[in-house]
Amino acid sequence: MFRFTDLLRGDETVRDVKQRYPETEPVFERFGLRPACYDCSIEQAARKVGAAVSDLLLALNEVVRQSECLEA
Repeated sequence: MFRFTDLLRGDETVRDVKQRYPETEPVFERFGLRPACYDCSIEQAARKVGAAVSDLLLALNEVVRQSECLEA
C-alpha cells in the first residue's frame, strides 16, 4: 500500500532517489537532469534545468507509486 509518508520530497537528493528508486531514471532524463545535478536536491536540480519543482515531484511520485502497486 502506498502511503503519504512514502512520497518523495524536494529536499531529497537526486542521487538518493535514483539509488532507492531506479525506475525514476527515465523521469530525470525526461526533465533534462545531468550527472552534475545528482548531488543536488530535487528542488535545486529542477531549478537548474528550468523545470517546475511540482511537475518533477508529481512525475517522480507517480512512477514510484506505480512501481509500488505492481509489487503488491
